[in-house]
Amino acid sequence: MSELSADARRHLLEQLIDSLDPRLQPQLREALAAPTPGALPAPGQTVVIAGHRAAGKTRVLPLVGRLLGRTGLDLDRELESATGRSLRTWVAEDPQAFRAAERQALLAVPPGSLVAVGGGFLSHHPEALAGMFTLVVPVSFETYRERLLADTSRPRLRPGVTLEEEIAHVFHEREALHSRVPTVPLVDFLRALWREVTP
Repeated sequence: MSELSADARRHLLEQLIDSLDPRLQPQLREALAAPTPGALPAPGQTVVIAGHRAAGKTRVLPLVGRLLGRTGLDLDRELESATGRSLRTWVAEDPQAFRAAERQALLAVPPGSLVAVGGGFLSHHPEALAGMFTLVVPVSFETYRERLLADTSRPRLRPGVTLEEEIAHVFHEREALHSRVPTVPLVDFLRALWREVTP
C-alpha cells in the first residue's frame, strides 16, 4: 500500500469514483457503506484492471496506482509501443496474433505489477489471470454504447454487422463470459480502502 495520508487517500478514492460510469456512481457510493468486507491484493500479487471496452480502465489505472503505491502499465499501449503496430489495424488484420501477443505480454510482467488489460482480455484469456488480483471496472450498457458510438478510433470486432449490432452482441456475450472468471468487483476494493480512511 502507498504511504499516502488518510486525507490524500480519501481524495483519490473520490476521484476514482468520479471517473467511473456516471450512471453507476450513486449505487457505487451506496455500496461503499455496505457491511460486507472489502478485498485487497496480497503483498506482491499482480493487480490487473479489466472490464469492457470503454469502461474507463485507462482513467482508473493511475488512480489505483497511486492508492497502491505502484506504477501502472497499460498493456495495449505497451503492445503498440513494442511492435510499432496500431491496435486498430492489428485487431482488424490478425486478431489471433494480437490475442496471443496480449496474453504473452501479461504473463511476462513481473509479479507485483499493476496492469490494465484490453476489453477482450477477460473473455479470451481467463486462465492467464490465475493467481492475479483482477479488478473489474463496471460500466452500464447504455454508457458502453454511447462511448463506443462516439469513439471512431477503436477497431471493429464484427465488421459484418452494423456497429449497433456489434455493440450489443459483444457486450452481452462478454458479460456472460466475464461472469465465469474469478474477479474482484472494483467496489469491493474501494470498500476496503474506504474503511481505512473513514472515521
